[in-house]
Amino acid sequence: MDYRAPKGTKDVLPAESHKWQYIEREARAVTKAFGYKEIRTPVFEHTELFLRGVGDTTDIVQKEMYTFEDKKGRSITLKPEGTAGVARAFLESGLVSAPQPIKMYYLNCPVFRYEQPQSGRLREHHQFGIEAFGAKEPSVDAEIIALAMALFKRLGVTELALHINSIGCPECRPAYNQKLREYFEAQKAMLCPVCNDRLEKNPLRILDCKEDRCQAIAKGAPLMLNNLCPECETHFDGLKEFLGAAGLNYEIDPFIVRGLDYYTKTVFEIVSQYAGAQGTVCGGGRYDGLLEQLGGPKMCGIGFGMGMERLLMVMEGQGVSAGEGYSPDLFLIAVGENAKRRAFEICMELRESGVSVEVDHCARSVKAQMKFADKLSARHTAVIGDDELASGKLRIRDMKTGEHSECGLSSDEIANALLST
Repeated sequence: MDYRAPKGTKDVLPAESHKWQYIEREARAVTKAFGYKEIRTPVFEHTELFLRGVGDTTDIVQKEMYTFEDKKGRSITLKPEGTAGVARAFLESGLVSAPQPIKMYYLNCPVFRYEQPQSGRLREHHQFGIEAFGAKEPSVDAEIIALAMALFKRLGVTELALHINSIGCPECRPAYNQKLREYFEAQKAMLCPVCNDRLEKNPLRILDCKEDRCQAIAKGAPLMLNNLCPECETHFDGLKEFLGAAGLNYEIDPFIVRGLDYYTKTVFEIVSQYAGAQGTVCGGGRYDGLLEQLGGPKMCGIGFGMGMERLLMVMEGQGVSAGEGYSPDLFLIAVGENAKRRAFEICMELRESGVSVEVDHCARSVKAQMKFADKLSARHTAVIGDDELASGKLRIRDMKTGEHSECGLSSDEIANALLST
């Protein structure tokens, strides 16, 4: 059998992993500055969590979930998004009674969706996400958007546009949904089969359809922004004020609805505009009714998801550095059996003090060891053989400048010599 990774999955190889680690470091630095703490939830949940939280009229629930029965016949789903699991953990662990808001993030969260793999989006992909519960003011909406933009800035990603919208709340959306039904009913024959099904269940979902014919019809539909209740209108005005206070430019896009049923009020997308990779690199919004839907109290929530694979694709497309790969501080080239043992001892001692050191494990010749050290981009090299063992001295070469320095064979002396070059 020809073993290959399943369609829509991708290995992260050793030569690429430093890019992920670089983004992780920057994300942790930004979340720390904004006061968000990490949460980790299981890869799979009970299916009912997503049916109630995400919504049974969404493409995710209808078409894309990886659902199976366990050995006791319970329906289990690999998580298709991160928010529902965090909301479940928030309720189950009693964080409802903790001082609010509770501000959390998750990093490299695996997400599974059975869809056609596309650029920057796989059937198993990974997300950096933010979730904040218990804050009703629009300032927190602006804060999480500012957090996302701060990460992009730290990473050097440019050519981004922030799009915002409000999709109302349970007070104003029913009347708006009725207007949508009336509008789309008149053009029902031209809608795709999926949108015909959405027409009665959730007409707002039609605005999110990717079919060209449905998108063309949707352009003439009534806008939620013209049908907001006073509370939602005030909240949206507040969001715009706080974004201005954060120095963030934005565009109002009345057709953003996002793909999940739990959203209320604020929704937003951060879109990459560089040539060749137009698309959303971060999206999110409010979900003020989600905890209540899951059996918890009425409490506000807001968050976003950022795809790691798509972010890396945008960085590579813009020529943005994603950090440096592994290069050891020192490669010890050993000549002879006695030297090999001493080189190994020195290597282990230096590693204990935090110095990255490599030695040969493949019985290479001296010339081959030197070539291998060069392939590893070792910062320094040193040859240790019978002469070095007899004299107790080692000559360390700086591979960038070609300069040499001499020191004793103790790990402390070698470490000091490396620091001084």
